Amino acid sequence: MKRIIKSILAFGAASVMFTACFNLEEHAFSEVVQKDFVPTDQDVVALLANAYSPFGAFMDWYGFFDCMEEAADVIITPTRPNGWDDGGVYKRMHWHKWSAEDPGSPASLYYSAFLGINSANKVLDQLKDGSLPAGDLTAAAIDEVKAVRAVWYALLLDSHGNVPIVTSFAVETDAEGNTISPKQSTRRRVYEFVTKQLEEVIANGVLSSAKSDYSRLNMWGVKMALMRVYLNAEVYTGTPAYDKALALAEDIIENSPYSLSADYSDNFKWDVDQTNTEIIFGIPYDETYGTGEQIFSMGMKFYPPSQGRDHFGYANSTWGGNCGNPQFIKSYAENDTRLKKTWLHGPQMKNDPNNTKSSYTEDDVKNQNIAWYCLNYLPSISGDSKDGSKKSFTHIDFGCRQVKYQVNPGVPKMNHWGNDVSYFRLAEAYYTAAECILRGQTGHKSAAEYVNDVRSRSVDTPITEAELRATKSRVQYGYCTFGDINADDIQKYGVFHNWDDDNRAAQLEASQVAEPSGKDNDPIYLAGMYDEWGYEFALEAMRRTQMIRFGTFSTKNWFNHTADEDGTKAIFPIAKSDQQDNKNLGQNPGYESVNGKFVADLAIDDPIPANM
Repeated sequence: MKRIIKSILAFGAASVMFTACFNLEEHAFSEVVQKDFVPTDQDVVALLANAYSPFGAFMDWYGFFDCMEEAADVIITPTRPNGWDDGGVYKRMHWHKWSAEDPGSPASLYYSAFLGINSANKVLDQLKDGSLPAGDLTAAAIDEVKAVRAVWYALLLDSHGNVPIVTSFAVETDAEGNTISPKQSTRRRVYEFVTKQLEEVIANGVLSSAKSDYSRLNMWGVKMALMRVYLNAEVYTGTPAYDKALALAEDIIENSPYSLSADYSDNFKWDVDQTNTEIIFGIPYDETYGTGEQIFSMGMKFYPPSQGRDHFGYANSTWGGNCGNPQFIKSYAENDTRLKKTWLHGPQMKNDPNNTKSSYTEDDVKNQNIAWYCLNYLPSISGDSKDGSKKSFTHIDFGCRQVKYQVNPGVPKMNHWGNDVSYFRLAEAYYTAAECILRGQTGHKSAAEYVNDVRSRSVDTPITEAELRATKSRVQYGYCTFGDINADDIQKYGVFHNWDDDNRAAQLEASQVAEPSGKDNDPIYLAGMYDEWGYEFALEAMRRTQMIRFGTFSTKNWFNHTADEDGTKAIFPIAKSDQQDNKNLGQNPGYESVNGKFVADLAIDDPIPANM
């Protein structure tokens, strides 16, 4: 793949190798020993590998993507003819019925984040005691790892909120040698820790500001991390920080060496690399070197089994799985090219990975040239109707599949994609600036100008400030009806995927409507800006956070999800096993506590000390 993966050596066995190296007794196998060793920047890359490697869980099974998208209104993983019930995990994510006992999402996000934090702490301890020799680069290396650790904590701040703050890999013990479990901190305190850590790194000024491999955090990546936290500060603490988010956003836009890519899809190509001008911090994957839990396995979920293989020309099959929420996909404007650059819709022909054919002929049907059909229709997440009168109408043709992350048919294994994934890209700074201005801050440009700077590459009509300030979303919220699918349709159109016959595809898609109730038609503040976030950053593991910030996550119904208006599902639970292992952990409100204690009982809220 790209040079990045080989330089950072972070995803897989390499990180283990470097950890093992520093547990060995020193032997002078050559004339160069530690006292003579003058590390280069590439040596430091190897030393820091462990701190970065857990980011590979982003696109892994039950990874960050699943937690942030399956719980929101863009992605759905329904029960399919070939499975995908998975013990109900995806239905629970959609319904917001997850619990502290779920073995997959959302507990997996918590574990991955603390793996990253512990790895960062180990590297920091070794840098500080000299067992990892970084020479003159030590100060920069320390700041880089502190920033990486802060990004992990920013993720936990958003997902679980009230978590322990751990700053050393060493295990703390009492006078009798018993392990002292870390204490839980309030969400406010975690916010203070994250912002102080990132602010200190920025103030120190030793991290590079040059554009280099996006697989490492540079100064602009640190500023992006802090900007994102400040944008959501009101959610985390009750006190907004839009002024600080705007200042960082405009600094990044005006002074960083990054620029917007000419084409939206340039950021999601299978061979994207450090020559990309928009990605500031990205997660490098590799179809050959990726191992363990640091692999891009979402490719298995994107497409139906043999049909995906036949369309793209893979050597082996995919596994079926997720698709887009029909409500969300219907909400795109007709002239928004991000629709076709994000979602497959219509007939997918065999051996046509670039989708050169948008329709089929009678001969195509007769010769079985249609691999499958992407209908923007899905009867339900379970295949059953809400009242139980219709059952098990599921089909591989139901649901539009993603095409945003470009497919490379040449990968040896479909669960080992080599696509790098953007974690921070410049467009986010533009949209952050726009939202902060709409929320009352004064910027260097108008909100509409910032949005159109990005949007103009995808939509040929500019958006106005009035449209950004609209109070009605283009997404029609409400519980979706089953539609008028029947068994005869499956036999007549589903066998050969000829849904355009008799105009059945259009009829079926139109038959499913959203039925608003409760607060579905209530106004959404800055609904136009909310929609733009959704279209620009669809499938980038940001939608849950957007919905919480704009007040829709707990108040709206979508597809088969009904609103949970008590708001407790806007934060994930502490896993039952963690509460059992650490008696200092209280449960988040709205979930069952195995030890009978909650955050209010145990979490500390003291100010973060200066030297922490």
